[in-house]
Formats: sequence, structure tokens, C-alpha cells
Amino acid sequence: MSVRNLIRQSNVTLICTTDDPADTLEWHQKIADDSSFEVKVLPAWRPDKAMNVEKPDFAAYIAKLSAASGMEIKDFASLKAALKNRMEFFTSQGCCVSDHALEYVMYVPADDAELDAIFAKSVSGKAVTKEEELKYKTAFMIFAAKEYNRMGWIMQLHYGCKRDNNAFMFEQLGPDTGFDCINNYAPSAQMADYLNALSATDEIPKTIIYSLNPNDNASIGTILGCFQSQYPGKIQQGSAWWFNDHKTGMTDQMTSLANLGCLGNFIGMLTDSRSFLSYTRHEYFRRILCELVGGWVDNGEYPDDQKALKEIIEGISYNNAMNYFGF
Repeated sequence: MSVRNLIRQSNVTLICTTDDPADTLEWHQKIADDSSFEVKVLPAWRPDKAMNVEKPDFAAYIAKLSAASGMEIKDFASLKAALKNRMEFFTSQGCCVSDHALEYVMYVPADDAELDAIFAKSVSGKAVTKEEELKYKTAFMIFAAKEYNRMGWIMQLHYGCKRDNNAFMFEQLGPDTGFDCINNYAPSAQMADYLNALSATDEIPKTIIYSLNPNDNASIGTILGCFQSQYPGKIQQGSAWWFNDHKTGMTDQMTSLANLGCLGNFIGMLTDSRSFLSYTRHEYFRRILCELVGGWVDNGEYPDDQKALKEIIEGISYNNAMNYFGF
């Protein structure tokens, strides 16, 4: 019942962690050097702290990132330079995936002078306004996406959560302790404008979009179709996530994707969990997938073509993700 044997018994071939840009990745290097463990473990880039300009600890984090990169960060341009430095290091350790936690995918553009003023305001300990926060985060996400495209990384966008709702329990236990809920505010027009700004210079990376709110399935499904190019399923709707990680949520997400897009290109289940017992979710997902598609065949809604069905099911279960991420 060791962690390594649980991973082996679940037939896992690769694990990606989520890692801060300032992380040394020393444990990744130790695992890579350990010939007794055959499962590949790679870092994933999670730069939320560098993006969250509204947080009271933003200045302290910038100092930490400056030390990790060996570069003085004094404005938005030098922040981008420091992040590029760390991206190159992450790439050297096998990273090819990013992950962003957003309230929603925003698009509120600003010029360089505004961005520098917002950055300076936050670093000096002053509170930024909501509009300033959105302008900074828009610029951050535009920069990040273009770098991912340049490096061949995949961009993951998770949104639709309102976190730490119970202030009393937050004071007792801290963040990420079970007091989060679905947020129903996500202006799809801004997400479309964000992707359009990247499309204008042909710099959209492979992108996976997850919303915690199942009501966003249709808007995501239709936005995907506006920006597909070069690679089948380049822009993906991510699997049913968190509060939707159950039979109804998975069925609704895949049905919406099949109705509005191309289910056969779907990269399948994400186990977004800190638990080593969570790998059974993949088996659960595959059973639900087979029941869903099998039901369509039984109802005459999809041809009873065993060769095509085998390709679709094996693709969604494993092959599509391997090809998409290039592992």
C-alpha cells in the first residue's frame, strides 16, 4: 500500500504536479534520477501568485520570484523577463503544461504605462481597484499565452470558483479547506475577446478550458469552434471538474461537447487531486464514457461501427491526451 505501488497498480504512466515559478524543482530532479521508479513525474507551471496583483502578499512574492530568477523585478517588463527565465528552467525539467486559476477569463486591455502603475501600486502595499486587477491580469494572460505558444506548451484555464466563502473557518483552517462554491459570473464575450486578441497574431497555444459551472458548457463549446486551427481539437473543453466530477457532470459535459463540437478529439479525464487514491476516477470516467456512447449506438444515434468506436473510446481514454500533450 505504498504510494509508489498504488501508482503502479493503477497503471499510471505519467504524473504532472503543479509548481510555482519560484520553485527549485529539486524533488523533480531527484525523482528523475531515481531508476527504481519507472513512472515519469513532470512539473506543470502554475503562476497564480505572479498574476494575483490584488493579493496583500503580492510584493513579498515578487521579491521571492526576483531571488529565484536572479533578476531585479521593478516593473511589468522585468516581471515578464523573470518569468521567461523561469519558464526556460521549467522546460529544462520537462515541463510543457501550464495551469491558471481564474475567477473568469477576462479581457480588459491596458497600455504599458497603466500596467507599470498598477504593478508599482501593488508592490508598494496599496490596494488596487477591480478594474486595475482585471487590466493587469489580462496583460499577464496575453503575455503568458504568447510564451506558451512560442515554447509549444499547453495552456489550461480553470475558472468559475468563488473561494474561501466562510471567513470564520478560513481564519481557523486557512485556504483550500472545503469552503468554496461555484461562481455563476463568467462573461463569455470576454473569453472570446481574449482568444481573439491572441488569434490576431496567430499566437493561441493549445488551450484547455474548464469551468466549474456546468451552465458554461454550451458557451465554451461554441467559443471553441471559433478558434480551432492547425491541429485537431487544438482548443479543448476540459473534463467535468471538481463539483462536476460525478456521473451527471461527466455525462452532461461530454454530451454538450458532442452536440456542439467533436467528441472524438476530446482528451478525456483530468484527475485534479492531491490524493493518490484518486486514480480510480479514470476508471469511473471510462465506464461512464462507454455507457454514454454505447447508449447512443443502441438508440441508433451513432453507427454500430466497431472499428470507429474502438478508435473513439481508446482515443478519449488515453491516446488523444498522449498525442495532444506530446508525452
